[in-house]
Amino acid sequence: MTFQRRLLILVTAVVLLAGVGVAAVVRASSRAAEKDQARAGGPVVERGRVSLTPGDGGRRIVFRNMAWGPHRDELATVPADRPDGPRTASGVSCLRFHAAAGTGVCLQAGGGGVQDAYRAVVLDAGLKEVSARDLAGIPTRARVSPGGHLAAWTVFVGGDSYAGTDFSTRTSVLDLRTGTFEASLEDFAIRRDGQEYKAADVNFWGVTFTPDERGFYATLGTGGKTYLVRGDLAARTVTTLRENVECPSLSPDGTRIVFKKRVPDQPAESPWRLHALDLATGAETPLAERRSVDDQVVWTDGATVAYALPGDFGADLYAVPADGTGAPAPLLASALAPALLGATR
Repeated sequence: MTFQRRLLILVTAVVLLAGVGVAAVVRASSRAAEKDQARAGGPVVERGRVSLTPGDGGRRIVFRNMAWGPHRDELATVPADRPDGPRTASGVSCLRFHAAAGTGVCLQAGGGGVQDAYRAVVLDAGLKEVSARDLAGIPTRARVSPGGHLAAWTVFVGGDSYAGTDFSTRTSVLDLRTGTFEASLEDFAIRRDGQEYKAADVNFWGVTFTPDERGFYATLGTGGKTYLVRGDLAARTVTTLRENVECPSLSPDGTRIVFKKRVPDQPAESPWRLHALDLATGAETPLAERRSVDDQVVWTDGATVAYALPGDFGADLYAVPADGTGAPAPLLASALAPALLGATR
């Protein structure tokens, strides 16, 4: 054996051993961090089976686990009546997530290139990938329709915050029954105040689907203002309904929307307060949560909404009545992007 070959074998062995050592250190550090969090009162997280089938295992919450450790960023689940109990992690990582009727949409980091890459992945009830599409920017919102037949997502393609006005979004809708893909809601015709409206600065975000899965509500941003719009998927149109509405979330019965509203005399980086809108009467009600919420809420049932606020490990989930009564209460620590499975309508 030549000297050069012996040297190559030695170098290869050293590199392999170094890689094994680094991997072992990373695993040990993650486990130690998870144990430290558990000792500090944090959640216990273990790998197991996670299903999106409604009613499978009772009423449950599926969410992005933010607890530090080897299962951080994975979809995890807990019983809805024991949210502080042990978490079951799936091994599937998502940055944004939503699910309904056995269908999930997972916005995740792709990797493999010099620049960050992201994908929108449609998941079946067993969290198996059904289809995937590349994203044009940073994931920020995701929704699945009540019947599980439609998926929508929003990404930032310029800027990275809704707080200011210097940002650009792209919102897409996928019909899982037909394969029809609307790459951008900006291609829909817009009607404002009864007239066709066109502008170069149009942005959409925060889709929420109607129970019949034929339409949706969303936010339209243009001219420094935001509007609640009602969308018709078949006609490919949106119609403005109300000003100063962002990230709407439609109630299970389709009668109310909870949204974030910009209110006066608030800091520029945290200008919102949650409000409820009665679609029949137009009456607005501020919710009891007085902190600024930069999230699209999720209805946990017909009377309560859940939302994320900054926490020690990235985000915590809270819940508050949707009628303006009561007070906000902690729901899940170290968690983001929840979906309620088996939720009552």
